[in-house]
Amino acid sequence: MANTLWSKGTKASDVVEDFTVGNDRTLDLAWASYDVKGSKAHIKMLESIGLLTPEELSALTAALDRISEDIENGKFILEDDVEDIHSQVELLLTRELGDVGKKIHSGRSRNDQVLVDIKLFLRDELLKIRDEMVELFSLLQSLSEQHKGAMLPGYTHGQVAMPSSFGLWFGAYAEALADDMFMIRGAYRLVNQNPLGSAAGYGNSFPLDREMTTRLLGFEDLDYNAVAAQLSRGKAERAVASAIGGVALTLNKFASDCCMYMCTNFQFISFPDELTTGSSIMPHKKNPDVWEIIRGNCNRIMAAENEISMLCSNMPHGYHRDFQLLKDILFPALVLMHKCLRMTTFMLREIRVNSHAIDPPLYDYMFTVEEVNRRALGGMPFRDAYKSVGIEVNEGRFKADRNVRHTHAGSIGNLCNDRIAAKMKKVSEF
Repeated sequence: MANTLWSKGTKASDVVEDFTVGNDRTLDLAWASYDVKGSKAHIKMLESIGLLTPEELSALTAALDRISEDIENGKFILEDDVEDIHSQVELLLTRELGDVGKKIHSGRSRNDQVLVDIKLFLRDELLKIRDEMVELFSLLQSLSEQHKGAMLPGYTHGQVAMPSSFGLWFGAYAEALADDMFMIRGAYRLVNQNPLGSAAGYGNSFPLDREMTTRLLGFEDLDYNAVAAQLSRGKAERAVASAIGGVALTLNKFASDCCMYMCTNFQFISFPDELTTGSSIMPHKKNPDVWEIIRGNCNRIMAAENEISMLCSNMPHGYHRDFQLLKDILFPALVLMHKCLRMTTFMLREIRVNSHAIDPPLYDYMFTVEEVNRRALGGMPFRDAYKSVGIEVNEGRFKADRNVRHTHAGSIGNLCNDRIAAKMKKVSEF
């Protein structure tokens, strides 16, 4: 039987324990450092209200620092008979300090301890994702400026539609990331609230200084109501899943574009041979496997929000063991998010743009709208201009004028990348 904080002398069967613990012990290691950080803030507060002596605080802090060092050096483990990270930390403290180690749990429950670990962990994860998004954003903007003069067909319904450009294409996904950052920032603000002191969800009789732990842990605010703090379990994870789902949707679409644009029927972009894969029987193939895996993994990331919603949808308030399963859903999605962002950036550093993409005559018809607008600007009613160009197309008489004059904000000739950069800078400052 595992060493449990809640043990009252009875033993759970091994089958029950294995089923209820599941993969939790392995996943707990991801937030070991946050558990120590939360404990260090908690004991400082306990000393301030007289539940620990200065000497006890000093001894506990030193012991926690040693545990933190082991975590950083990869030496920290969950022993086979220990249930979770919280039990392991308390066990190590008790072994070293005796009864003093047992005092660390005063004024808190595993429920608010887990909540603190989750929020500290998610806060850092969102900051890492923010930085990865900013790096990708900057690269996309650079590519947009570099290739703003290279024309590209625009498509609607999968059909050649109107003139576009590589500058417009790269710049579009840069601004999409800026929009996604609003959701990342919103999720960050939600998780950046301190639940410590809510205990099992109803507070306790100790005179806890919750404002102090809020300051020590760098939280922006408190989860004030003890019940509301527990209600944030699942809501915080869902908010993060929704935010990274938005990023995943952007990367998914970009990966789909790249798969299509690499196709020999398009040949708009290419990558070095070492970034593509071949066929076992077709020697000419250069497959977009990286983009296909990014696309597939982004679909998996987007699925996390729905899975979390379903898991949390039918429980009354208060803690339930179901919440433990949230880690199995969200942690892998976060890992995939980091991988997809980094791999997208890695691939884009090697992208090759075909500056002659629209040279084939099959793209002549994407200039019909230009001709309609040209005639309308010359005084012909728009519908008459539309009809006259349509007749020329049907009769095979249409001659494309490939000179494009788009000057309004956000168009081929006016990308507004500087304004988009200002938007991203503003929204990413958190």
